[in-house]
Amino acid sequence: MNKSFDQRLASAYADLSVALRSAADVLVADPLDVVTRPLRKVARNSGVSPASFSRLAKALGYADFEELREEMRAEIDRRVNNFAARAGQLQKQHGDGTDRFIDKHFTACQSNLSRAVASLNEKDLDRSVEVLVNARKVLLLGALGSTGIVEYMSYMANFCSDNWFLANRMGASLGGALSGMGQDDAFLIVTKPPFASNVIKAAKLAHQMGVNVIVITDTHACPALEYATISFVVTADSANFYSSYVTTLFLIETIIGMVVARSGAVAQERIAEVELRNRQLAEVWCE
Repeated sequence: MNKSFDQRLASAYADLSVALRSAADVLVADPLDVVTRPLRKVARNSGVSPASFSRLAKALGYADFEELREEMRAEIDRRVNNFAARAGQLQKQHGDGTDRFIDKHFTACQSNLSRAVASLNEKDLDRSVEVLVNARKVLLLGALGSTGIVEYMSYMANFCSDNWFLANRMGASLGGALSGMGQDDAFLIVTKPPFASNVIKAAKLAHQMGVNVIVITDTHACPALEYATISFVVTADSANFYSSYVTTLFLIETIIGMVVARSGAVAQERIAEVELRNRQLAEVWCE
């Protein structure tokens, strides 16, 4: 399965030379300029040599820079289309029932999962789990479409630990949740386009406070990545009018499973106690 530009760059970025990183930063910072202007003009405006862009394309597995640029054009076209426009495309393609949407969506989800597993950096996954297991406090934050995702993660985490907290819930102060955090704590963020301003600002503030920031997003252009200690860029291609969260759910469920596996008897005892209290409070159905 072919990897997207974002996936290739996320996987290779740490191993790139300084010159190639500079070229990559230009692509991420202003992709529209890169795909609409001649390479020499892009190079002149950015101060990065044309050869660096060509070498970057080769390093990421493209035949040449033009192939890389064509993929970026297609990606921009997918992302620039707003929700309403994408909904219109969906209706045009599937509205008459001749082209089954369920088949298109299933294929996209399968592809996303396959690409996510193939490109997942296991060292980063292990590091993130270790940070979460050993953290004094773990704060979770998501907004807009990512809100429910972090709420689900919080629900799972609270079965096995009592130091995971959901930030900005029901009007609670985000500043209050971040106060007192430091290098012994972890801040896990899920954010996708369109990015919520308070999430990006919170990532920056947590980074400045020395907190271990873990960012899950679907594009290497996510502003929060600049402040991440560990980051994951998951594929979110979708036939729907919004980005898919299938791979994001897969990743957070994987993280929680690994956290439980490495937390030993303490986690098992906590889960057993939570189940007992749930039954005592009649929160779950018992015949």
